[in-house]
Parts: sequence; C-alpha cells; structure tokens
Amino acid sequence: MSPKTTPSRSLANFLPYQLSIASNAVSARIAKQYHARFGLNVMEWRIMAVLGDAGALTQRELTQMTLMDKVPVNRACKALEDRGLAARRPNENDGRSHLLELTEEGRSVHDRIMPLAEAIEGELFGALSKHDQQKLRDLLILIRKAAGEFDDTALS
Repeated sequence: MSPKTTPSRSLANFLPYQLSIASNAVSARIAKQYHARFGLNVMEWRIMAVLGDAGALTQRELTQMTLMDKVPVNRACKALEDRGLAARRPNENDGRSHLLELTEEGRSVHDRIMPLAEAIEGELFGALSKHDQQKLRDLLILIRKAAGEFDDTALS
C-alpha cells in the first residue's frame, strides 16, 4: 500500500474500521460471484438470504434483522419484486404493513447461491483452525450484543 492508501495507525487499530473493511472484503468476494451469475447486488442478496432462512417478513423486520438502513432495504425489496424473486402479501397481523417472501423463482435462486456462498466461506475460513473459526463466530456475536440495539434512524 502506498502512504496515501495506508490508513493511519490509530484507524487501522479501530475496531469499527477493522470490522467494516473485513466485512466489505468478504462481501465483495462473494458479490462478484452472485452478481455475475444471478445479477444481484449485495443488498438484494442479503434480503434474499434472510427471507430464505426466516420466511415471510415485513420490511421493518428485514431492516432490524439485516441492520441495514430502511432506504436500501426498501430499494432492494422493490428490485427483488420487480424481478419476480420476491412478492408482497398482506400482513394479517398488521393491516398497515405487508409481508415480503421469496417466490418459487426466488427460492430457486437462493438455493443455487447458498452452496456458492458456503464454498467461498469455506475458502475464507480455511485460513483458520476449526477452533479459531468457532471462536471468531463467538466473538462476533459478543461484539454484536455489546453494540446494543440497532436504531435505523441513526443512519439517516
């Protein structure tokens, strides 16, 4: 790295910076694959991944589960709907909101991406022992809990 592209020593040791660049690097590595093969961006894939695991959710729930700002969540949901990968239906528990869920085509794309994402995760984790892999997962959970509740208005 040149001096202009090398972060300052204090920034390089700053936990939020380290987490952010690690996350961006991992997301970019996987994003190249699912963008090239399926035309999805990072936000769209995150929404699909959550819906694939959790089933139908409101956009508010998606915002809370992904810890993403509501505007990019809204855009990603709209793009998935426009492509026929997700569909809205009325929320019987709350008439003011709708539930978003993967369509049959969306489920098919999700099911084809997951093995690819897991293979890349395996490559990345290959640098760590099984013990260190689990320790990293456990530490990330602790950091997430220590960070507290997510307030999507803080990002606006």
